[in-house]
Amino acid sequence: MNATTLRAATSFHDIVYEVDGPLGVITLNRPAYRNAQSYRMLDEIDAAFDLARSDETVRVVVVQGSGGVFSTGHDLGTPDAIEYRASQGAKPGVQTYDQFKKYNLDLLLKWRNFEKPTLAVVEGYCIYAGWMLAAAMDVVFAADSAEFLPGFVEYMSIPWDIGVRRAKEVVFESRFLSAREAANYGLVNRVIAPDDLEREAFAWARRVAENSPELLRLAKVQMNKAQDAQGFTRAVEDSLGDYVALMYMPGSDLRMDGVRRLRAVDLAVKGRRGERFGQS
Repeated sequence: MNATTLRAATSFHDIVYEVDGPLGVITLNRPAYRNAQSYRMLDEIDAAFDLARSDETVRVVVVQGSGGVFSTGHDLGTPDAIEYRASQGAKPGVQTYDQFKKYNLDLLLKWRNFEKPTLAVVEGYCIYAGWMLAAAMDVVFAADSAEFLPGFVEYMSIPWDIGVRRAKEVVFESRFLSAREAANYGLVNRVIAPDDLEREAFAWARRVAENSPELLRLAKVQMNKAQDAQGFTRAVEDSLGDYVALMYMPGSDLRMDGVRRLRAVDLAVKGRRGERFGQS
């Protein structure tokens, strides 16, 4: 089955995948939930990456969100997400752990090491798992109105994305970063006016696609190896264990009661409203 036939045979529910010339474009498509990442969405993102890998005409993959939002993080319990997770049939114990590890580490590392250049195009919120997904891409372009929220997440690339001291500062406090701050700290490559974001991002991706695929492949391998020589992959693998320990620590209470929101995210939202200590 060739790449064109595969594209025609693959239908998605939580994303849209399109080929636009040399670009494979993955659009997160749960606008009703601000593109919260369900397990189904993550499976579909992975399937789209597999399509892009097998399609020789695709030179660059672009990941974006629909509805003016990149992603507000993990889905914390919408009905369709609960139903899909249950349908996977993971039994309590090691199967559940393997499932958790797949969706919160293995897929991110797979996409980080994807053989072709990748670009995240961020509008609106980019919270927790949204940050994880954007950070796993090679390059990040953001609208100047985008807002980024790092935290203690499963794929803990944040010290690598913005530096250890900056990571401590913002994660300890739980606060949003503007697109300009995220660029100054090192996560975002370019900050662009919202009306120009898609045009500028896709133009950059097309310029990259003009380059030799062999050069792009080996240059990416080389730069990821340089990061791994500093311990990146081992560090993010180790951090998943710390996250699981936090989840099951006696007395740990990470979620808000009655709403699908983490307590640390709620603090950041209150900070945006000027409702925290020393803010007005």
